[in-house]
Amino acid sequence: MQSTKIMIKNMFCSKNIPLYGISGVTNVTQNKHFSPFCSSLFMSMASEGEGSSSTPRRHTNRLAMERSPYLLQHAHNPVDWYPWGQDAFDKAKNEDKPIFLSVGYSTCHWCHVMERESFEDEEIGKILSDNFVCIKVDREERPDVDKVYMTFVQATCGGGGWPMSVWLTPDLRPFIGGTYFPPTDHARRPGLKTVLTRIMEQWQNNRPTLESSGERILETLKNGTAVAANPGESPPAAPDVANRCFQQLAHSYEEEYGGFRDAPKFPTPVNLMFLMSYWSVNRTTSEGVEALQMALHTLRMMALGGIHDHVAQGFHRYSTDSSWHVPHFEKMLYDQAQLAVAYITASQVSGEQLFADVAKDILLYVSRDLSDKSGGFYSAEDADSVSASGGTEKREGAFCVWTASEVRELLPDVVEGATGAATQADIFMHHYGVKELGNVTPEQDPHGELQGQNVLIVRYSVELTAARFGISVEKANELLASARTKMAEVRNSRPRPHLDTKMLASWNGLMLSAYAGVGAVLGDKALLERAVKAANFLKEHLWDAERQTILRSCYRGDEMEVQQISPPISGFLDDYAFIIRGLLDMYEANQQPEWLQWAEELQLRQDQLFWDDQGGGYFCSDPSDSTILLQLKVGEGSMSLFRNHDPVTQDNPQTLL
Repeated sequence: MQSTKIMIKNMFCSKNIPLYGISGVTNVTQNKHFSPFCSSLFMSMASEGEGSSSTPRRHTNRLAMERSPYLLQHAHNPVDWYPWGQDAFDKAKNEDKPIFLSVGYSTCHWCHVMERESFEDEEIGKILSDNFVCIKVDREERPDVDKVYMTFVQATCGGGGWPMSVWLTPDLRPFIGGTYFPPTDHARRPGLKTVLTRIMEQWQNNRPTLESSGERILETLKNGTAVAANPGESPPAAPDVANRCFQQLAHSYEEEYGGFRDAPKFPTPVNLMFLMSYWSVNRTTSEGVEALQMALHTLRMMALGGIHDHVAQGFHRYSTDSSWHVPHFEKMLYDQAQLAVAYITASQVSGEQLFADVAKDILLYVSRDLSDKSGGFYSAEDADSVSASGGTEKREGAFCVWTASEVRELLPDVVEGATGAATQADIFMHHYGVKELGNVTPEQDPHGELQGQNVLIVRYSVELTAARFGISVEKANELLASARTKMAEVRNSRPRPHLDTKMLASWNGLMLSAYAGVGAVLGDKALLERAVKAANFLKEHLWDAERQTILRSCYRGDEMEVQQISPPISGFLDDYAFIIRGLLDMYEANQQPEWLQWAEELQLRQDQLFWDDQGGGYFCSDPSDSTILLQLKVGEGSMSLFRNHDPVTQDNPQTLL
């Protein structure tokens, strides 16, 4: 059989893209070295299949025995799913079948779409189950697996995201990868059925070429990601590295609204912390002053924007526009943790009360909505939920947005002394940019999910709002706070988004730092007590004292108890690093030596498990795990291949299909 190379036009960069290199996913990786396929292609692909889900029969597969909320979401698909593990690997080898690896996480919007369209479809489920060994992975449980195959997808497709779809040989070597696929073809865009059919044909008729090409790509990835210290070369001086980092951030800085590069805009608290640290050692230079201005302006604009939940606190994942207005409504624990630290640091260096208030605001949200009674913290809240008006279809942002009529009905009282007999609703709508027909433009809402809705964004200072209605600043603050409280009560009566109750060691370590740091700066005893509770949780539930090993995750059981899977997943480098950091922050906050002692013990264990004696640096995962084909270090991945112009795509097996 003669293989055919089917190409799809990439409308962004005017290049041809191999058939299996397409992606229509918006849960994208922040890959700044290439331009992923244009947003219009993303949106058109995603919207075309979104309403085509079938009504599934009730099935139960092996994932029903798992504890990961993401895996449990797929436990009743008509797909013979396996979790990542030896049973799946043995089946693939014994039956000589390729592996279909699907990676995502429970609050991923496009993961939900692909499940509804494809994995709940009986026909697609049968094709997958009959011809492939199908493995589901929660990327938050197994970041090592995710990182290896995302490196492959980025290297061969030019970008990546979730859901991630990769086809492997029985010995786990990838040969084709992509992200979201619609169920059926549309125009020249292939659907999952077509992809599966082509892969089955090639596996039967062209397997040696597939395998050898995949092997060569894997070797290229290994060579391209192998980083070791050169004994004959001195590392660059720290000030030179810092200066270069500052110049790169300054080059991509967006002056009007803050942040870096164009939409979608991510908070990137690590960049903001770097800029404030850079200022601290360069206070007398123009570069230092500029660095601080960049950080503070970005934090200020984010706090005013729609990415900040003005009713129920906390921050959403990212902004779909440059002005921080319309977010992707998912809320992640690690964002809350790092942003709380960034805001309290900004309050220290600037003296602005706004920043301290936002830091407390974040921790209020986490304490209320992401906290387990054991002391641990849950991972995330979904972006999608059912509308309060009824129906069963979930829509992004339904829990968070408002119509003008809802606001007017909720806040009807005339404000005494206000000009024009203004109501509380008038003042609130003016301050937060609420419009009668909604304040979300079609460009911000390509799927029409937010039509007629309002995403709250601070449009005026309290002083200007007070002046506009002829009331005092104190009265304006009182009215706005009262309105937010009333709206929070209404929101709590709406159907809530899915809550991922998985508790991850690394993210809990980040949250420990946040409570300890904010509590110490503000002298807040309650926050410090919450930090102690979090530290005790980590030691009780995510530390195996017998094996001297951190455990990656634990879970909330049906009776609200903390559960663990068997065997548990051992911790990765980030689990050790972030818990150690949290313990050091705890020691600084309360001077209790037990936290410093445990931090020292964990550091020694981290060195034993992950340090590269030959090349220097730390591996991200246990280098003795033979199922992880690439041993990567922090910051490594396919980016290094493209920086070095390695011709990995010249030997891309995807073009064979």
